[in-house]
Amino acid sequence: MLSLGMVLISIILFIIAYKTYGTYLANQWGIDPSIPTPAHTREDGVDFVPAKPQVLLGHHFASIAGAGPINGPIQAAVFGWVPVLLWIIIGGIFFGGVHDYGSLTASMKNNGKSVGTIVEDYMGNTGKTLFSAFAWLTLVLVVAAFGSIVAQSFESTPVVATASILFMIEAIIFGYFVYRKGVSLGIATVIGVIVLFCCIYIAQFFPIQLSATTWTLILGIYAFIASTAPVWILLQPRDYLNSFLLYTMMIGAVVGIIIARPEIQLESFAGFKIEAANGASKFLFPTLFITVACGAISGFHSLVGSGTTSKQIDNEKDAKLIGYGGMLIECALAAIALVTAAYLTKENYGQILSDKGPTVLFSMGIADFMAKFGIPYEHGLTFVTLSVSAFALTTLDTATRLARFIFQEFFEKNDGVGEQPILTNKWASTTITVIIAFAFALKGYQLIWPIFGSANQLLAGLALLGVAGWLKSKNRNYKMIIAPMFFMFAATLTALIVETKNYFGKATVDGGASNWIMTILPIVLFILALILMKIGFQVLFGNKGKRLENK
Repeated sequence: MLSLGMVLISIILFIIAYKTYGTYLANQWGIDPSIPTPAHTREDGVDFVPAKPQVLLGHHFASIAGAGPINGPIQAAVFGWVPVLLWIIIGGIFFGGVHDYGSLTASMKNNGKSVGTIVEDYMGNTGKTLFSAFAWLTLVLVVAAFGSIVAQSFESTPVVATASILFMIEAIIFGYFVYRKGVSLGIATVIGVIVLFCCIYIAQFFPIQLSATTWTLILGIYAFIASTAPVWILLQPRDYLNSFLLYTMMIGAVVGIIIARPEIQLESFAGFKIEAANGASKFLFPTLFITVACGAISGFHSLVGSGTTSKQIDNEKDAKLIGYGGMLIECALAAIALVTAAYLTKENYGQILSDKGPTVLFSMGIADFMAKFGIPYEHGLTFVTLSVSAFALTTLDTATRLARFIFQEFFEKNDGVGEQPILTNKWASTTITVIIAFAFALKGYQLIWPIFGSANQLLAGLALLGVAGWLKSKNRNYKMIIAPMFFMFAATLTALIVETKNYFGKATVDGGASNWIMTILPIVLFILALILMKIGFQVLFGNKGKRLENK
Protein backbone atom coordinates (compact mmCIF):
# COMPACT_ATOMS: atom_id res chain seq x y z
CA MET A 1 0.00 0.00 0.00
CA LEU A 2 2.89 2.37 0.77
CA SER A 3 4.26 2.00 -2.77
CA LEU A 4 0.90 3.03 -4.24
CA GLY A 5 0.76 6.02 -1.91
CA MET A 6 4.27 7.09 -2.94
CA VAL A 7 3.30 7.28 -6.60
CA LEU A 8 -0.23 8.71 -6.25
CA ILE A 9 0.72 11.39 -3.71
CA SER A 10 3.62 12.45 -5.93
CA ILE A 11 1.39 12.75 -8.99
CA ILE A 12 -1.28 14.70 -7.06
CA LEU A 13 1.31 17.15 -5.72
CA PHE A 14 2.73 17.62 -9.22
CA ILE A 15 -0.73 18.38 -10.65
CA ILE A 16 -1.39 20.94 -7.89
CA ALA A 17 2.01 22.54 -8.45
CA TYR A 18 1.40 22.78 -12.20
CA LYS A 19 -1.94 24.51 -11.69
CA THR A 20 -0.71 26.91 -9.01
CA TYR A 21 3.03 27.49 -9.01
CA GLY A 22 3.33 27.06 -12.75
CA THR A 23 0.65 29.72 -13.31
CA TYR A 24 2.38 32.01 -10.80
CA LEU A 25 5.66 31.72 -12.72
CA ALA A 26 3.91 32.46 -16.03
CA ASN A 27 2.43 35.64 -14.57
CA GLN A 28 5.72 36.75 -13.03
CA TRP A 29 7.71 36.19 -16.20
CA GLY A 30 5.40 37.97 -18.64
CA ILE A 31 4.11 35.10 -20.77
CA ASP A 32 2.06 36.71 -23.55
CA PRO A 33 0.19 34.55 -26.12
CA SER A 34 -0.06 37.52 -28.51
CA ILE A 35 3.72 37.78 -29.06
CA PRO A 36 4.99 35.80 -32.11
CA THR A 37 7.51 33.11 -31.18
CA PRO A 38 10.86 32.47 -32.93
CA ALA A 39 9.33 29.42 -34.65
CA HIS A 40 7.27 31.91 -36.68
CA THR A 41 9.56 34.95 -36.89
CA ARG A 42 12.62 32.88 -37.89
CA GLU A 43 10.99 29.86 -39.52
CA ASP A 44 13.52 28.13 -41.80
CA GLY A 45 12.17 24.59 -42.22
CA VAL A 46 15.26 23.07 -40.56
CA ASP A 47 15.62 24.16 -36.93
CA PHE A 48 12.89 26.82 -36.56
CA VAL A 49 9.65 24.93 -37.23
CA PRO A 50 6.32 25.55 -35.38
CA ALA A 51 4.99 22.42 -33.71
CA LYS A 52 1.68 21.55 -32.10
CA PRO A 53 2.01 21.59 -28.30
CA GLN A 54 1.37 17.85 -27.93
CA VAL A 55 4.02 17.08 -30.55
CA LEU A 56 6.55 19.44 -28.99
CA LEU A 57 5.84 18.07 -25.51
CA GLY A 58 6.63 14.63 -26.91
CA HIS A 59 9.95 15.87 -28.33
CA HIS A 60 10.88 17.83 -25.22
CA PHE A 61 9.92 15.08 -22.79
CA ALA A 62 11.64 12.39 -24.84
CA SER A 63 14.79 14.51 -25.04
CA ILE A 64 15.06 15.42 -21.35
CA ALA A 65 14.00 12.01 -20.00
CA GLY A 66 16.55 9.57 -21.36
CA ALA A 67 17.85 7.16 -18.72
CA GLY A 68 18.48 9.91 -16.16
CA PRO A 69 15.19 9.87 -14.16
CA ILE A 70 15.44 6.07 -14.08
CA ASN A 71 19.09 5.46 -13.25
CA GLY A 72 19.43 8.37 -10.83
CA PRO A 73 16.69 7.62 -8.26
CA ILE A 74 17.49 3.89 -8.30
CA GLN A 75 21.18 4.49 -7.59
CA ALA A 76 20.40 7.13 -4.95
CA ALA A 77 18.04 4.73 -3.14
CA VAL A 78 21.12 3.38 -1.38
CA PHE A 79 20.48 6.24 1.11
CA GLY A 80 16.89 5.04 1.62
CA TRP A 81 13.70 5.79 -0.26
CA VAL A 82 12.48 8.70 1.92
CA PRO A 83 15.22 11.27 1.12
CA VAL A 84 15.07 10.34 -2.57
CA LEU A 85 11.30 10.79 -2.74
CA LEU A 86 11.43 14.09 -0.86
CA TRP A 87 14.08 15.42 -3.25
CA ILE A 88 12.11 14.28 -6.31
CA ILE A 89 9.00 16.14 -5.12
CA ILE A 90 10.58 19.28 -3.65
CA GLY A 91 13.35 19.44 -6.21
CA GLY A 92 11.01 18.92 -9.15
CA ILE A 93 8.49 21.56 -8.12
CA PHE A 94 10.78 24.32 -6.84
CA PHE A 95 14.12 23.56 -8.52
CA GLY A 96 13.81 21.59 -11.76
CA GLY A 97 10.47 23.02 -12.87
CA VAL A 98 11.66 26.60 -12.32
CA HIS A 99 14.96 25.83 -14.07
CA ASP A 100 13.34 24.24 -17.14
CA TYR A 101 10.49 26.73 -17.50
CA GLY A 102 12.84 29.67 -16.95
CA SER A 103 15.40 28.49 -19.51
CA LEU A 104 12.73 27.86 -22.13
CA THR A 105 11.07 31.23 -21.50
CA ALA A 106 14.34 33.18 -21.66
CA SER A 107 15.30 31.55 -24.95
CA MET A 108 11.81 31.88 -26.44
CA LYS A 109 11.86 35.62 -25.72
CA ASN A 110 15.37 35.99 -27.20
CA ASN A 111 14.87 34.67 -30.73
CA GLY A 112 15.46 31.05 -29.73
CA LYS A 113 19.06 31.64 -28.67
CA SER A 114 20.78 29.35 -26.18
CA VAL A 115 21.20 30.35 -22.54
CA GLY A 116 24.91 30.88 -23.20
CA THR A 117 24.21 33.51 -25.83
CA ILE A 118 21.51 35.16 -23.71
CA VAL A 119 23.90 35.78 -20.81
CA GLU A 120 26.10 37.83 -23.14
CA ASP A 121 23.60 40.69 -22.81
CA TYR A 122 24.46 41.19 -19.14
CA MET A 123 27.65 39.21 -18.51
CA GLY A 124 29.55 40.30 -21.61
CA ASN A 125 31.58 38.28 -24.11
CA THR A 126 33.59 36.66 -21.32
CA GLY A 127 30.45 35.29 -19.71
CA LYS A 128 29.12 33.98 -23.02
CA THR A 129 32.42 32.36 -23.95
CA LEU A 130 32.89 30.59 -20.63
CA PHE A 131 29.26 29.47 -20.35
CA SER A 132 29.30 28.12 -23.90
CA ALA A 133 32.56 26.26 -23.24
CA PHE A 134 31.12 24.74 -20.06
CA ALA A 135 27.85 23.77 -21.77
CA TRP A 136 29.64 22.21 -24.75
CA LEU A 137 31.93 20.14 -22.50
CA THR A 138 28.89 18.93 -20.56
CA LEU A 139 27.08 17.99 -23.77
CA VAL A 140 30.10 16.03 -24.96
CA LEU A 141 29.84 14.02 -21.73
CA VAL A 142 26.08 13.58 -22.27
CA VAL A 143 26.61 12.25 -25.79
CA ALA A 144 29.41 9.96 -24.61
CA ALA A 145 27.44 8.59 -21.67
CA PHE A 146 24.22 7.91 -23.56
CA GLY A 147 26.05 6.62 -26.63
CA SER A 148 27.70 4.03 -24.41
CA ILE A 149 24.42 3.18 -22.61
CA VAL A 150 22.56 2.62 -25.90
CA ALA A 151 25.41 0.57 -27.40
CA GLN A 152 25.53 -1.73 -24.37
CA SER A 153 21.73 -2.04 -24.41
CA PHE A 154 21.74 -3.00 -28.10
CA GLU A 155 24.46 -5.59 -27.48
CA SER A 156 22.68 -7.17 -24.51
CA THR A 157 19.18 -7.06 -26.09
CA PRO A 158 19.48 -7.41 -29.91
CA VAL A 159 15.69 -7.29 -30.30
CA VAL A 160 15.74 -3.73 -29.00
CA ALA A 161 18.30 -2.76 -31.64
CA THR A 162 16.11 -4.10 -34.43
CA ALA A 163 12.99 -2.42 -33.05
CA SER A 164 14.83 0.90 -32.74
CA ILE A 165 15.93 0.80 -36.38
CA LEU A 166 12.42 -0.07 -37.58
CA PHE A 167 11.07 2.72 -35.43
CA MET A 168 13.41 5.29 -37.02
CA ILE A 169 12.15 4.30 -40.48
CA GLU A 170 8.57 4.64 -39.28
CA ALA A 171 9.28 8.10 -37.80
CA ILE A 172 10.66 9.36 -41.12
CA ILE A 173 7.57 8.14 -42.97
CA PHE A 174 5.33 9.66 -40.27
CA GLY A 175 7.07 13.03 -40.56
CA TYR A 176 6.83 13.02 -44.35
CA PHE A 177 3.07 12.41 -44.42
CA VAL A 178 2.24 14.81 -41.56
CA TYR A 179 4.51 17.73 -42.53
CA ARG A 180 4.68 17.38 -46.30
CA LYS A 181 1.41 15.68 -47.28
CA GLY A 182 -0.85 17.32 -44.70
CA VAL A 183 -2.19 14.10 -43.17
CA SER A 184 -4.21 14.76 -39.99
CA LEU A 185 -2.07 14.45 -36.86
CA GLY A 186 -4.83 12.49 -35.10
CA ILE A 187 -5.15 9.90 -37.86
CA ALA A 188 -1.37 9.66 -38.27
CA THR A 189 -0.95 9.22 -34.51
CA VAL A 190 -3.38 6.30 -34.32
CA ILE A 191 -1.73 4.56 -37.27
CA GLY A 192 1.75 5.47 -36.03
CA VAL A 193 1.22 4.03 -32.55
CA ILE A 194 -0.19 0.79 -34.01
CA VAL A 195 2.79 0.49 -36.36
CA LEU A 196 5.11 1.28 -33.46
CA PHE A 197 3.93 -1.77 -31.53
CA CYS A 198 4.07 -3.84 -34.73
CA CYS A 199 7.74 -2.88 -34.99
CA ILE A 200 8.30 -4.26 -31.50
CA TYR A 201 6.57 -7.52 -32.47
CA ILE A 202 8.42 -7.93 -35.78
CA ALA A 203 11.77 -7.24 -34.11
CA GLN A 204 11.38 -10.44 -32.06
CA PHE A 205 12.10 -12.46 -35.21
CA PHE A 206 15.09 -10.48 -36.55
CA PRO A 207 17.44 -9.58 -33.67
CA ILE A 208 20.59 -7.76 -34.82
CA GLN A 209 23.60 -9.05 -32.88
CA LEU A 210 26.66 -6.81 -32.86
CA SER A 211 29.29 -5.92 -30.27
CA ALA A 212 28.99 -2.81 -28.12
CA THR A 213 32.06 -1.34 -29.85
CA THR A 214 30.50 -1.80 -33.29
CA TRP A 215 27.23 -0.30 -32.09
CA THR A 216 29.13 2.68 -30.64
CA LEU A 217 30.68 3.42 -34.02
CA ILE A 218 27.32 3.03 -35.80
CA LEU A 219 25.63 5.29 -33.26
CA GLY A 220 28.31 7.93 -33.88
CA ILE A 221 27.38 7.98 -37.57
CA TYR A 222 23.68 8.01 -36.69
CA ALA A 223 24.13 10.93 -34.26
CA PHE A 224 25.92 12.91 -36.98
CA ILE A 225 23.13 12.39 -39.52
CA ALA A 226 20.21 12.82 -37.10
CA SER A 227 21.59 16.02 -35.56
CA THR A 228 22.06 17.77 -38.91
CA ALA A 229 18.80 16.71 -40.62
CA PRO A 230 15.75 19.03 -40.54
CA VAL A 231 13.80 18.52 -37.30
CA TRP A 232 10.57 17.56 -39.11
CA ILE A 233 12.19 14.53 -40.79
CA LEU A 234 13.19 12.60 -37.68
CA LEU A 235 13.44 14.64 -34.48
CA GLN A 236 9.83 15.82 -34.11
CA PRO A 237 8.02 12.66 -35.32
CA ARG A 238 10.38 10.19 -33.61
CA ASP A 239 10.22 11.98 -30.26
CA TYR A 240 6.46 12.42 -30.51
CA LEU A 241 5.87 8.73 -31.17
CA ASN A 242 8.52 7.87 -28.56
CA SER A 243 6.47 9.67 -25.93
CA PHE A 244 3.65 7.14 -26.38
CA LEU A 245 6.08 4.38 -25.48
CA LEU A 246 6.93 6.07 -22.22
CA TYR A 247 3.35 7.10 -21.45
CA THR A 248 2.27 3.49 -21.99
CA MET A 249 5.09 2.21 -19.82
CA MET A 250 4.23 4.67 -17.02
CA ILE A 251 0.52 3.85 -17.17
CA GLY A 252 1.31 0.13 -17.17
CA ALA A 253 3.58 0.59 -14.15
CA VAL A 254 0.96 2.57 -12.20
CA VAL A 255 -1.80 0.04 -13.00
CA GLY A 256 0.54 -2.78 -11.97
CA ILE A 257 1.37 -1.02 -8.71
CA ILE A 258 -2.35 -0.45 -8.02
CA ILE A 259 -3.08 -4.15 -8.53
CA ALA A 260 0.03 -5.63 -6.90
CA ARG A 261 0.59 -3.00 -4.20
CA PRO A 262 4.11 -4.26 -3.62
CA GLU A 263 5.46 -3.97 -0.10
CA ILE A 264 8.26 -1.47 0.43
CA GLN A 265 11.19 -3.49 1.75
CA LEU A 266 14.14 -1.15 1.25
CA GLU A 267 14.93 0.84 4.37
CA SER A 268 13.40 4.30 4.56
CA PHE A 269 16.64 6.04 5.61
CA ALA A 270 20.10 4.48 5.59
CA GLY A 271 21.93 7.41 7.17
CA PHE A 272 23.89 10.46 6.12
CA LYS A 273 26.97 8.34 5.43
CA ILE A 274 27.15 4.94 3.77
CA GLU A 275 30.00 2.65 2.82
CA ALA A 276 30.19 1.83 -0.88
CA ALA A 277 31.05 -1.65 -2.17
CA ASN A 278 34.60 -0.54 -2.99
CA GLY A 279 35.15 0.62 0.59
CA ALA A 280 34.79 4.34 -0.16
CA SER A 281 32.41 6.47 1.90
CA LYS A 282 29.50 8.34 0.35
CA PHE A 283 27.72 11.21 2.07
CA LEU A 284 24.09 12.12 1.50
CA PHE A 285 25.24 15.66 0.72
CA PRO A 286 26.21 16.14 -2.04
CA THR A 287 25.87 12.60 -3.46
CA LEU A 288 22.07 12.33 -3.36
CA PHE A 289 21.49 15.66 -5.13
CA ILE A 290 23.97 14.82 -7.87
CA THR A 291 22.86 11.22 -8.38
CA VAL A 292 19.09 11.76 -8.69
CA ALA A 293 19.90 14.27 -11.47
CA CYS A 294 17.09 14.42 -14.07
CA GLY A 295 14.56 13.12 -11.54
CA ALA A 296 14.61 16.51 -9.77
CA ILE A 297 16.76 18.99 -11.73
CA SER A 298 19.19 18.71 -14.62
CA GLY A 299 21.30 21.31 -16.38
CA PHE A 300 20.93 19.38 -19.63
CA HIS A 301 17.26 20.40 -19.66
CA SER A 302 18.23 24.07 -20.01
CA LEU A 303 20.15 23.22 -23.17
CA VAL A 304 17.18 21.30 -24.61
CA GLY A 305 14.72 24.05 -23.71
CA SER A 306 16.91 26.83 -25.11
CA GLY A 307 18.29 24.69 -27.94
CA THR A 308 15.66 22.77 -29.88
CA THR A 309 12.37 23.32 -28.00
CA SER A 310 12.38 27.13 -28.02
CA LYS A 311 12.82 27.07 -31.81
CA GLN A 312 9.67 25.00 -32.30
CA ILE A 313 7.21 26.46 -29.77
CA ASP A 314 4.08 27.71 -31.52
CA ASN A 315 2.68 30.02 -28.82
CA GLU A 316 4.14 31.46 -25.62
CA LYS A 317 1.33 29.93 -23.55
CA ASP A 318 2.61 26.46 -24.53
CA ALA A 319 5.82 27.06 -22.58
CA LYS A 320 4.16 26.24 -19.25
CA LEU A 321 2.95 22.82 -20.45
CA ILE A 322 6.22 21.93 -22.13
CA GLY A 323 8.76 23.48 -19.74
CA TYR A 324 7.16 23.16 -16.30
CA GLY A 325 4.76 20.31 -17.13
CA GLY A 326 7.41 18.26 -18.94
CA MET A 327 9.67 18.41 -15.88
CA LEU A 328 6.89 17.29 -13.54
CA ILE A 329 6.04 14.32 -15.79
CA GLU A 330 9.68 13.33 -15.59
CA CYS A 331 9.52 13.58 -11.80
CA ALA A 332 6.54 11.21 -11.84
CA LEU A 333 8.67 8.76 -13.83
CA ALA A 334 11.42 9.16 -11.23
CA ALA A 335 8.95 8.28 -8.45
CA ILE A 336 7.92 5.15 -10.35
CA ALA A 337 11.58 4.22 -10.83
CA LEU A 338 12.15 4.62 -7.10
CA VAL A 339 9.36 2.13 -6.35
CA THR A 340 11.10 -0.50 -8.53
CA ALA A 341 14.05 -0.27 -6.15
CA ALA A 342 12.16 0.27 -2.89
CA TYR A 343 10.08 -2.92 -3.16
CA LEU A 344 13.27 -5.01 -3.17
CA THR A 345 15.09 -6.19 -0.08
CA LYS A 346 18.40 -4.49 0.64
CA GLU A 347 20.28 -7.63 -0.43
CA ASN A 348 18.41 -8.08 -3.74
CA TYR A 349 18.63 -4.36 -4.51
CA GLY A 350 22.40 -4.35 -3.99
CA GLN A 351 22.96 -7.53 -5.99
CA ILE A 352 20.88 -6.53 -9.02
CA LEU A 353 22.29 -3.00 -9.02
CA SER A 354 25.86 -4.33 -8.85
CA ASP A 355 25.48 -7.17 -11.36
CA LYS A 356 23.06 -5.75 -13.94
CA GLY A 357 22.81 -2.01 -13.35
CA PRO A 358 19.93 0.39 -12.64
CA THR A 359 18.33 0.19 -16.11
CA VAL A 360 17.92 -3.58 -15.91
CA LEU A 361 16.66 -3.30 -12.32
CA PHE A 362 14.02 -0.82 -13.50
CA SER A 363 13.02 -2.96 -16.49
CA MET A 364 12.68 -6.07 -14.32
CA GLY A 365 10.58 -4.21 -11.76
CA ILE A 366 8.17 -2.66 -14.28
CA ALA A 367 7.86 -5.98 -16.15
CA ASP A 368 6.98 -7.62 -12.83
CA PHE A 369 4.32 -4.98 -12.12
CA MET A 370 2.82 -5.31 -15.62
CA ALA A 371 2.68 -9.10 -15.24
CA LYS A 372 0.10 -8.54 -12.50
CA PHE A 373 -2.51 -7.62 -15.12
CA GLY A 374 -1.67 -10.23 -17.74
CA ILE A 375 1.37 -8.97 -19.67
CA PRO A 376 3.84 -11.90 -19.94
CA TYR A 377 7.00 -11.04 -18.01
CA GLU A 378 9.37 -11.60 -20.94
CA HIS A 379 7.31 -9.42 -23.28
CA GLY A 380 7.04 -6.75 -20.62
CA LEU A 381 10.80 -6.85 -20.06
CA THR A 382 11.49 -6.38 -23.78
CA PHE A 383 8.97 -3.53 -24.02
CA VAL A 384 10.37 -1.63 -21.04
CA THR A 385 13.96 -2.14 -22.19
CA LEU A 386 13.00 -0.79 -25.63
CA SER A 387 11.29 2.22 -24.05
CA VAL A 388 14.35 3.12 -21.99
CA SER A 389 16.69 2.59 -24.95
CA ALA A 390 14.48 4.69 -27.22
CA PHE A 391 14.68 7.61 -24.84
CA ALA A 392 18.41 7.26 -24.33
CA LEU A 393 18.74 7.29 -28.13
CA THR A 394 16.61 10.42 -28.30
CA THR A 395 18.82 12.14 -25.75
CA LEU A 396 21.87 11.07 -27.73
CA ASP A 397 21.02 12.80 -31.00
CA THR A 398 19.31 15.79 -29.36
CA ALA A 399 22.44 16.40 -27.28
CA THR A 400 24.58 16.18 -30.43
CA ARG A 401 22.38 18.78 -32.16
CA LEU A 402 22.57 21.04 -29.10
CA ALA A 403 26.35 20.71 -28.96
CA ARG A 404 26.44 21.72 -32.61
CA PHE A 405 24.32 24.83 -31.90
CA ILE A 406 26.57 25.90 -29.03
CA PHE A 407 29.78 25.19 -30.95
CA GLN A 408 28.53 27.32 -33.85
CA GLU A 409 27.44 30.17 -31.54
CA PHE A 410 30.82 30.02 -29.78
CA PHE A 411 32.69 30.94 -32.98
CA GLU A 412 30.00 33.11 -34.55
CA LYS A 413 30.86 36.74 -35.36
CA ASN A 414 28.64 39.80 -35.81
CA ASP A 415 25.50 37.90 -34.77
CA GLY A 416 25.90 35.57 -37.73
CA VAL A 417 25.86 38.36 -40.32
CA GLY A 418 28.43 38.23 -43.11
CA GLU A 419 31.25 35.75 -43.71
CA GLN A 420 31.75 33.35 -40.79
CA PRO A 421 34.64 31.13 -39.63
CA ILE A 422 34.68 27.54 -40.91
CA LEU A 423 33.96 26.25 -37.39
CA THR A 424 30.48 27.80 -37.52
CA ASN A 425 29.66 25.43 -40.37
CA LYS A 426 27.24 22.77 -39.08
CA TRP A 427 29.14 19.94 -40.74
CA ALA A 428 32.46 20.94 -39.17
CA SER A 429 31.00 21.62 -35.73
CA THR A 430 29.07 18.33 -35.70
CA THR A 431 32.09 16.32 -36.86
CA ILE A 432 34.30 17.66 -34.06
CA THR A 433 31.62 17.05 -31.44
CA VAL A 434 30.89 13.48 -32.57
CA ILE A 435 34.55 12.43 -32.79
CA ILE A 436 35.43 13.67 -29.30
CA ALA A 437 32.21 12.41 -27.66
CA PHE A 438 32.37 8.90 -29.10
CA ALA A 439 36.06 8.58 -28.28
CA PHE A 440 34.89 8.92 -24.65
CA ALA A 441 31.94 6.59 -25.32
CA LEU A 442 34.27 3.76 -26.31
CA LYS A 443 35.62 3.86 -22.74
CA GLY A 444 32.17 3.02 -21.32
CA TYR A 445 29.62 5.08 -19.42
CA GLN A 446 30.84 3.77 -16.04
CA LEU A 447 33.92 5.97 -16.42
CA ILE A 448 31.96 9.01 -17.60
CA TRP A 449 28.80 8.94 -15.47
CA PRO A 450 30.17 10.32 -12.17
CA ILE A 451 31.78 13.40 -13.69
CA PHE A 452 28.81 13.83 -16.05
CA GLY A 453 26.50 14.01 -13.03
CA SER A 454 28.54 16.72 -11.36
CA ALA A 455 29.00 18.76 -14.53
CA ASN A 456 25.33 18.41 -15.43
CA GLN A 457 24.10 19.64 -12.05
CA LEU A 458 26.60 22.49 -11.98
CA LEU A 459 25.31 23.52 -15.38
CA ALA A 460 21.85 23.74 -13.78
CA GLY A 461 23.19 26.25 -11.26
CA LEU A 462 24.81 28.28 -14.03
CA ALA A 463 21.63 28.20 -16.13
CA LEU A 464 19.65 29.47 -13.13
CA LEU A 465 22.22 32.25 -12.77
CA GLY A 466 21.74 33.12 -16.43
CA VAL A 467 17.94 33.15 -16.20
CA ALA A 468 18.06 35.26 -13.02
CA GLY A 469 20.28 37.80 -14.75
CA TRP A 470 17.99 37.98 -17.75
CA LEU A 471 14.90 38.41 -15.55
CA LYS A 472 16.59 41.19 -13.60
CA SER A 473 17.53 42.96 -16.83
CA LYS A 474 13.83 42.90 -17.76
CA ASN A 475 12.71 44.03 -14.30
CA ARG A 476 10.96 40.70 -13.73
CA ASN A 477 10.77 38.76 -10.46
CA TYR A 478 13.73 36.40 -10.07
CA LYS A 479 13.60 35.76 -6.30
CA MET A 480 12.25 32.21 -6.80
CA ILE A 481 15.54 31.35 -8.54
CA ILE A 482 18.05 32.49 -5.90
CA ALA A 483 17.70 29.65 -3.35
CA PRO A 484 17.80 26.82 -5.94
CA MET A 485 20.79 28.47 -7.62
CA PHE A 486 22.90 28.72 -4.45
CA PHE A 487 21.97 25.18 -3.36
CA MET A 488 23.02 23.69 -6.70
CA PHE A 489 26.31 25.57 -6.63
CA ALA A 490 27.06 24.30 -3.12
CA ALA A 491 26.21 20.68 -3.96
CA THR A 492 27.95 20.48 -7.31
CA LEU A 493 31.16 22.32 -6.46
CA THR A 494 31.53 20.00 -3.47
CA ALA A 495 30.93 16.99 -5.72
CA LEU A 496 33.55 18.14 -8.23
CA ILE A 497 36.12 18.35 -5.44
CA VAL A 498 35.24 14.80 -4.35
CA GLU A 499 35.44 13.48 -7.95
CA THR A 500 38.82 15.13 -8.50
CA LYS A 501 40.14 13.49 -5.34
CA ASN A 502 38.77 10.07 -6.35
CA TYR A 503 40.13 10.12 -9.90
CA PHE A 504 43.48 11.48 -8.74
CA GLY A 505 43.73 8.54 -6.36
CA LYS A 506 43.01 6.12 -9.20
CA ALA A 507 45.48 7.86 -11.50
CA THR A 508 48.34 7.73 -8.99
CA VAL A 509 47.69 4.05 -8.23
CA ASP A 510 46.62 2.59 -11.57
CA GLY A 511 47.87 5.22 -14.00
CA GLY A 512 46.14 5.36 -17.38
CA ALA A 513 45.34 8.31 -19.62
CA SER A 514 41.61 8.02 -18.88
CA ASN A 515 42.07 8.47 -15.15
CA TRP A 516 44.30 11.51 -15.66
CA ILE A 517 41.85 13.08 -18.13
CA MET A 518 38.99 12.52 -15.68
CA THR A 519 41.14 14.11 -12.95
CA ILE A 520 41.85 17.24 -14.97
CA LEU A 521 38.35 17.67 -16.44
CA PRO A 522 36.54 18.40 -13.13
CA ILE A 523 39.27 20.91 -12.25
CA VAL A 524 38.66 22.71 -15.56
CA LEU A 525 34.89 22.69 -14.97
CA PHE A 526 35.38 23.93 -11.39
CA ILE A 527 37.50 26.90 -12.51
CA LEU A 528 35.12 27.82 -15.34
CA ALA A 529 32.21 27.74 -12.90
CA LEU A 530 33.95 29.96 -10.34
CA ILE A 531 34.75 32.60 -12.96
CA LEU A 532 31.18 32.56 -14.27
CA MET A 533 29.77 32.78 -10.75
CA LYS A 534 31.95 35.79 -10.01
CA ILE A 535 30.80 37.62 -13.15
CA GLY A 536 27.16 36.69 -12.61
CA PHE A 537 27.11 37.65 -8.93
CA GLN A 538 28.60 41.04 -9.78
CA VAL A 539 25.60 41.65 -12.01
CA LEU A 540 22.97 40.25 -9.68
CA PHE A 541 24.25 41.60 -6.39
CA GLY A 542 27.06 44.06 -7.01
CA ASN A 543 26.08 46.30 -9.91
CA LYS A 544 22.45 47.05 -9.02
CA GLY A 545 21.29 45.32 -12.19
CA LYS A 546 23.42 47.32 -14.63
CA ARG A 547 24.58 45.44 -17.65
CA LEU A 548 28.29 44.65 -17.83
CA GLU A 549 29.81 46.11 -20.94
CA ASN A 550 31.43 43.67 -23.35
CA LYS A 551 35.15 43.58 -22.90
